[in-house]
Amino acid sequence: MSQSVLVFGHHAVRQRLETDPQSVLEIWVQIGQEEGKWQAVVALAEQQGWAVHWVERKTLDKLSGGGHHQGGIVRCREREGTMNLEQIFAQLSSQALLLVLDGVQDPHNLGACLRTADAMGVQAVIIPKDRACTVSPTVRKVASGAAETVPVIAVTNLVRSLEWLQRQGVWVVGADQESERAVSATSLLGPIALVLGAEGSGLRRLTREQCDERVSLRMLGRIESLNVSVAAGILLYEIVQQRMGRGVFGGTVLHSPL
Repeated sequence: MSQSVLVFGHHAVRQRLETDPQSVLEIWVQIGQEEGKWQAVVALAEQQGWAVHWVERKTLDKLSGGGHHQGGIVRCREREGTMNLEQIFAQLSSQALLLVLDGVQDPHNLGACLRTADAMGVQAVIIPKDRACTVSPTVRKVASGAAETVPVIAVTNLVRSLEWLQRQGVWVVGADQESERAVSATSLLGPIALVLGAEGSGLRRLTREQCDERVSLRMLGRIESLNVSVAAGILLYEIVQQRMGRGVFGGTVLHSPL
């Protein structure tokens, strides 16, 4: 029997109803939201045949464990048969762009990374099964629906997964502030797996050694490093811009559009 999960937050609930309505089991909306931002979500739920439970805010607070539910929660079946890395890779219709997170612990950081990944066209986010944050209700809330659109693949051995990607022709690029190679001097035009480490500690040694290349972001102030989700956004945007023929850093590796 499949387990159920709670999804809360306006964007996350709407995204689940739109992309996977068959997984929805129950939906609760705060009394007083009939004419608010939840109106369209309620209409969608009712159109799909779901009876909305109208409840007081304290009920939602209890259901969410004090999380920032924004006035609505759905209980869903946990998705079964999630595709593995090999299956995701086999279905790619464009050049690979993968985000690998090496032990990110903060659910807010993971959620923000998923939101950025969706915006930048990342086909999958890869995380280790152990010693890392999982896709929790808080992650789904922060991701604003991206947890429903971007596949998250939890792997047993991250280094072996990187090795497998390399055998498929993917260039593994690690974000490492100790690297002397600036991202502005690096070509990021081919199939890429961008690897970022945990908050504070960065890439683990074995992960760092497995990377084909390590790049850094030049810091102009006194702070030595960026939040992992911010760094992910900057680096992914640079990759996308290079693929479009214009890099945000103006490096010599870029090509003019045809």
